[in-house]
Amino acid sequence: MLGFLKKPVVVTAEINVNLVALTVMGLISRLWGLSYPRAVVFDEVYYGQFVSLYMKRIFFVDDSGPPFGHMLLALGGYLGGFDGNFLWNRIGAEYSMNVPVWSLRLLPALAGALCVPLAYQILVELQLSHCAALGAALLILLENSLITQSRFMLLESILIFFILLAVLSYLKFYNLQRHSSFSGSWWFWLLLTGVACSCAVGVKYMGLFTYMLLLAIVGLHFWHMIGDQNLSNVSLMCHFLARGLALIIIPVAMYLSFFYVHLTLLYRSGPHDQIMTSAFQASLEGGLARITQGQPLEVAYGSQITLRNVLGKPMQCWLHSHTNTYPIRYENGRGSSHQQQVTCYPFKDVNNWWIVKDPGMQQLVVSNPPRPVRHGHIVQLVHGITTRYLNTHDVAAPLSPHSQEVSCYIDYNISMPAQNLWRVEIVNRESDTDVWKTIMSEVRFVHVNTSAVLKASGFIGASLPEWGYRQLEVVGEKLSKGYHQSMVWNVEEHRYGKSQEQKEREVELHSPTQMDISKNLSFMAKFTELQWKILTLKNEDTEHKYSSSALDWITLDTNIAYWLHPTSGAQIHLLGNVVTWASANVAALVYMCLSLWYLIRRRRKIYDVPEDAWQLWVSAGGICGGGWAVNYLPFFVMEKTLFLYHYLPALTFQILLIPIVLQHLSDHLCRSLLLKSMFGALIVAWFSSVYFVYCTFSPVTYGEPSLSVTELKDLRWKDSWNILIRKQ
Repeated sequence: MLGFLKKPVVVTAEINVNLVALTVMGLISRLWGLSYPRAVVFDEVYYGQFVSLYMKRIFFVDDSGPPFGHMLLALGGYLGGFDGNFLWNRIGAEYSMNVPVWSLRLLPALAGALCVPLAYQILVELQLSHCAALGAALLILLENSLITQSRFMLLESILIFFILLAVLSYLKFYNLQRHSSFSGSWWFWLLLTGVACSCAVGVKYMGLFTYMLLLAIVGLHFWHMIGDQNLSNVSLMCHFLARGLALIIIPVAMYLSFFYVHLTLLYRSGPHDQIMTSAFQASLEGGLARITQGQPLEVAYGSQITLRNVLGKPMQCWLHSHTNTYPIRYENGRGSSHQQQVTCYPFKDVNNWWIVKDPGMQQLVVSNPPRPVRHGHIVQLVHGITTRYLNTHDVAAPLSPHSQEVSCYIDYNISMPAQNLWRVEIVNRESDTDVWKTIMSEVRFVHVNTSAVLKASGFIGASLPEWGYRQLEVVGEKLSKGYHQSMVWNVEEHRYGKSQEQKEREVELHSPTQMDISKNLSFMAKFTELQWKILTLKNEDTEHKYSSSALDWITLDTNIAYWLHPTSGAQIHLLGNVVTWASANVAALVYMCLSLWYLIRRRRKIYDVPEDAWQLWVSAGGICGGGWAVNYLPFFVMEKTLFLYHYLPALTFQILLIPIVLQHLSDHLCRSLLLKSMFGALIVAWFSSVYFVYCTFSPVTYGEPSLSVTELKDLRWKDSWNILIRKQ
């Protein structure tokens, strides 16, 4: 029974020494001296703020993309015990001792290091030789720009890692397709493809380009499968469903999960939540939630409310009035009604309170039981402090002469009667009998007499002059057929009015609300709002010292100074390996020219290379050349400030194209032994130059050793490069 113990248990394993060596070299190149410099380097000043907010669980919105990449950076801070207490306000600022610099930079560095073996495996799966695959990995290893970008708390190396992982996973899945469909390894690589694509998109929306490329390749491969008569209809349907599950459903679910974790972690109110709706703000701990928690849900006649404009940009503001009146004449000579000013005020103030009044009754308190206001009801809005009625009439607004002036009516005993009736229209209603609800309802106020819509026009035009205290203009928009968020309002603060006397009511308006109905948004409602804000919120793009155009990238006519030592000449630059960049451009040009030549010749039934070599040329070039194109060409139509690091994902694919072209030239164009030997010698010389340039620029890649003024000037190989030289 125990006979098996008479023989030793032997475990055998295949170890790819190339892969192990490349991984070790990648780790050394990216992790060596990772804590240096112990100062804020370029965009660490940007991403570091978000890491601190994660540590403190404070909500934020970043319009640059989804939250997964930020969460990975925050994970590094969490593992290092970072408490979030550091002021990220200046590039070059020294890190305090509580900042775990090595830990914060670890995950980007690991991702950058693993790109080296990934490049090797991708070319192996493309059926290229191990020599070509090794060359691709070494080019990634010795690329100065990729090293620099992966050694700091930045996202590009993480993005490139997931992009390459997605490509490798799909290639492994595709190669298994031929002989082991629906096996465990087949499912593993297919699922990993979807997961990696989702992670790439979750880090930066640039990952969407590679995801779309892979979906196109999957579609093309499946189209070929449809023509395979050996596959039954049931088998084809199973293949289709498997791909749909792994490459669409799972990535979408994972993308949602990134936001779920993000919103779960960031449950506290902070400076960024002011651009969100009142309902979203009220769902966060602190801030608006402390004020609005437990307010009455249904707005009734007699309710005391504040009205926030839904658009919320460039700043949030509330419907506001004060005792000052419009000037009799404006600077341009136009006259006004001289009525009480109505504005949109970007701060909380007692003058933001209004009372919802029933036009048929005089009382300004809520009856018992309350009479809720519904969609379509006619109301009057009474300013809480001055008790004047919200009014509009056929008088031109101060800054928008094509719109009506909005005021609080003052009876001057002249032929200008009050026009203060407004119809409540609930924009997001489910039925025409919906009740106007606090925070949740988005409403328009349509003027009964003129059909003008109450609108905050200050978002489009300028602020009012000094007589209006630089507050935002509110108008009656006559052209009310078009829908715009500046015409939509929601009740933010709300209480049931109890005091009929004005003095008692003023005391009531100054006191905080204390009710007991809470409002919580669902995850999908919060996700939808946050996703929309990320996609539509645009910071003003300003010209940056190191911004560049997409054309500057391919010729490496630009660089970015990441860090400068405060006293010595030590500095770090995002600067590529000139030989590698030039070689990548030549490889792309050769690939396009040769492909065109082959296509023309094949059209004439002339086959210069064997069919298997042609299929390898098309598939390998399609993935690497296509990866370069989809990650580069979209930047020509993007309206945003561009930097050199935006090119790095495209560059990575272009570098992978170099050994593909070189192997093809060696195998099919160098037909004699002499030509092959000469070509091999040229490749060795060329690779030596790549290594030479890497070593030459490593001081500005790693930031040490410090260089003299003469040495720095010698590194300025192009006049367009901005190498920093201190004045003597």
